[in-house]
Amino acid sequence: MGEAAGIRLGIVVSEFNHDVTYLMLQRALSHARFLGATVAYVVKSPGAYDMILLVDELLRKNDVDAVVALGAIITGATKHDEVIAHQVARKLMDLAEKHGKPVALGISGPGMNRMQALERVDDYARRAVEAAVKLARRLSQLRNARFAGKPVHIE
Repeated sequence: MGEAAGIRLGIVVSEFNHDVTYLMLQRALSHARFLGATVAYVVKSPGAYDMILLVDELLRKNDVDAVVALGAIITGATKHDEVIAHQVARKLMDLAEKHGKPVALGISGPGMNRMQALERVDDYARRAVEAAVKLARRLSQLRNARFAGKPVHIE
């Protein structure tokens, strides 16, 4: 799929639950390569909660078209996983809006155990890369499109 050619991605990956997130990163890199996107940066974050500043910094870069956030938020004895997941998702949306660049959510959880997290590695990583690529491409097309009397279709 050459439709991702020219799209430059930044990836921020959580080190927390490394056994899961390492696999997510490998799958994301492989899928970006398959799609023809360039991974310009891979930045490790201590945890999902900590990645916000790193995502923000990547979005400021002119050589990044979209960011993929990868992580696994696994349930513990409390509802801490829910607090983290909700806040991270909300802040990532805010950053995408602030910078006008896509941020794809490749963070699994909350409410899952380690086995469920491992089962979701492939889907979350692949879908996040695909979403980032599609959004970056369509956003670029939309920004360059001009209405000339007929509907403009961006696909």
